[in-house]
Amino acid sequence: MPVEQGGVQVIDRTLDILEYLSHQRKGLGVTEIAAQTGLHKSTAHRLLQALLSRGYVEKDPLLGTYKLGLKLIETVSFYLNSLELQTEARPYLWDLTGKLNLTVHLGILDGTDVVYIEKLDVFNTVRIYSQIGFRVPAYCSSLGKCLLSKLSDKELNTLLAGYRFERYTENTLQDLAALKYHLREVRAQGWAIDNEEHQPGQRCIAAPIYDYRGEVIASISASGPVSLLPDERLPELVETVKKSAIQISQHLGYTP
Repeated sequence: MPVEQGGVQVIDRTLDILEYLSHQRKGLGVTEIAAQTGLHKSTAHRLLQALLSRGYVEKDPLLGTYKLGLKLIETVSFYLNSLELQTEARPYLWDLTGKLNLTVHLGILDGTDVVYIEKLDVFNTVRIYSQIGFRVPAYCSSLGKCLLSKLSDKELNTLLAGYRFERYTENTLQDLAALKYHLREVRAQGWAIDNEEHQPGQRCIAAPIYDYRGEVIASISASGPVSLLPDERLPELVETVKKSAIQISQHLGYTP
């Protein structure tokens, strides 16, 4: 059997198991799962062990039965929440872009990176090097600093253990100690700045977005050339970005 065909068949069989378990409230044993999905018991067991190791199914240690795991639920919820977040945030992002005449981003944390899930760009002549799906190291991004600010020092130690802090510009934070110190300011003031830390000549102001539990789930930023974000304009930008972030948060059920 060709490698490609065998690989696709494995994926199909794995999805058969997940789809079958999605209709079962109670856990099922490997024999019943194999029978219902038309798999050999040994094949079903092998695939279940792979899913178990990744958290996509759970096994009852006493009964030996399997059911859908939290990892699958979290993955689907993450996607659905991102869709809701984009829908709720988009009108405020348009409003923010119009008020400030700057590029606006909406980002979420994925590991040690920020992922842009929305971008509104007003520049026709000045190019901002970003797009939806673009990744930026969180430590040198205003969006990322807001998202990292939700983590304790212990969580930061775990997340960034052995992490290499690349120096993109002379302003880039160079190590974990410097980042922790900077994040204390972010937590206290409720906003963050990327002061030419990832791209020379570019500044960004960001503020966190909270969900109904009061947890930071995303952040928004306004960015552009330093000439459009001079020091004297920063107080206005900070207040406007923070206000938009709070409005989005409230639409997600957050109560300040």
